[in-house]
Amino acid sequence: MKKTIRDIDWAGKRAVMRADFNVPLDGDVITDDIRIKAALPSIEYLLDHGASIVLMSHLGRPKGEAKPEFSLAPVAKRLSELLGKEVKFVPSDVVVDDNVRKAAADLKAGEAMLIENVRYRAEETKNDPGFAKDLASLGDIFVQDAFGTAHRAHSSTTGIADYIPAVSGFLIEKELKFLGEAVNNPKRPFAAVMGGAKVKDKIPVITNLLDKVDILIVGGGMAYTFFKSQGYSIGTSLLDEEGLDLAADILKLAAEKGVKFMLPVDVVCADEFANDSPHDTYDIDEIPDNRMGLDIGEETIKLFTDALKASKTVVWNGPMGVFEMDNFAVGTKAIAECLAEIDATTVIGGGDSAAAVAKFGLADKMTHISTGGGASLEFLEGIELPGIAIIEDK
Repeated sequence: MKKTIRDIDWAGKRAVMRADFNVPLDGDVITDDIRIKAALPSIEYLLDHGASIVLMSHLGRPKGEAKPEFSLAPVAKRLSELLGKEVKFVPSDVVVDDNVRKAAADLKAGEAMLIENVRYRAEETKNDPGFAKDLASLGDIFVQDAFGTAHRAHSSTTGIADYIPAVSGFLIEKELKFLGEAVNNPKRPFAAVMGGAKVKDKIPVITNLLDKVDILIVGGGMAYTFFKSQGYSIGTSLLDEEGLDLAADILKLAAEKGVKFMLPVDVVCADEFANDSPHDTYDIDEIPDNRMGLDIGEETIKLFTDALKASKTVVWNGPMGVFEMDNFAVGTKAIAECLAEIDATTVIGGGDSAAAVAKFGLADKMTHISTGGGASLEFLEGIELPGIAIIEDK
């Protein structure tokens, strides 16, 4: 068990909290503030328990340079609105300078400030000890609450913990609880649904899950690599050439381990990659040479949802088709609706799956939606995340 902010007496202490405020911007307007809202429970707890807070995050890819379009100024404004109290923004092109240090030292209990984008400094992504020490100098205790970057060993996610004690915020605690329990102590039957494009990217996850799941469902773009590995024609569908042998190996491994491995039995194919492209449904052994698969078919939807209805734990990572296009979102939506209705622990592994669930208005029907796509994938692989490893044990 990792220490959390509940394990600290915060009276008179200053927290340096790493949040994930990497939000989409249109100019200086935040178009989706879900990541900011996800950090609020930890911030409010700290402020209510006598702490002052120095908040930090990255935003976009400024690549070690101070670029105004990647400033966190809009985040400070939105945070202030959501909290109902001012979060002072203290900008600096070098992130930490004497002015920033003074502003941090002057914070009173119940006050918060936000420093500039940590990736303005090239040292951040190199996990430079000097920059980590600068960040640590701003407070007494490090609060790690940015799961989305917990798989990165950066100055603000791991290096800082070499200088001050580290505990988790509520967001990290929740991620560890639901992802950890789903993978290590699931109610059974335990099903994993894997989608997305590249087999190669998901191989380590699938391999790890084969030791844990009862059912493994594969859809989306990478299903066509599995079809090809079995000798089927896939027309102009997406093919991960590097993943062909790996796909064949996984099918063999699943059989050896007694895991029910499910692939689509029919797919929706179109002439081209466009929402208005003419499309029809084909059995997987009848895909035309001149068409590409962009969604799972009705028979597959029934097959997959029947399996999921019998499950008690489901982890989902990756869409069943090109859900951004309404004509090819049917399969992904059907899986989302099924998970919203079943009596099971449903964990959505970030990234496109989280975006799909939000698009269909079903986010509040899931047990847990991970805030970190890459981090959740590495967690599902069984890798210890560096940004989690540095949190002190109870």
